[in-house]
Amino acid sequence: METERLDFFKNLLQERLERLLQEAGETLGDLTDDKESLADALDIATMESNRDFQLRIRDRERVYIRKIQQALHQIENGEYGYCTICGEEIGEQRLIARIVATHCIDCKTEAEQLERRSRSY
Repeated sequence: METERLDFFKNLLQERLERLLQEAGETLGDLTDDKESLADALDIATMESNRDFQLRIRDRERVYIRKIQQALHQIENGEYGYCTICGEEIGEQRLIARIVATHCIDCKTEAEQLERRSRSY
């Protein structure tokens, strides 16, 4: 992949990483600053449900952050944009759609088909 395109993807990855880390910090602040004393059991249940939901979202984002960090590491090592299965270059459109993709569309499609078949047994 050309240096200019790698720089483009690196900048996108870094922007997403910074935004996710900022949002995670805000959520942590929201969760620790919430000192409301709620007397109603329904209000308490709603608050707890909202906290659980926020934590599940942040957990998914934590996984995404790890993938972004791996992609940035791949850029530094010259491995970004290549399928980890077949070694072929991952299409740029696929990387734009899924910036942390590690498989080309053909290998990913095949893996998903195998997964579906194994689940049906």
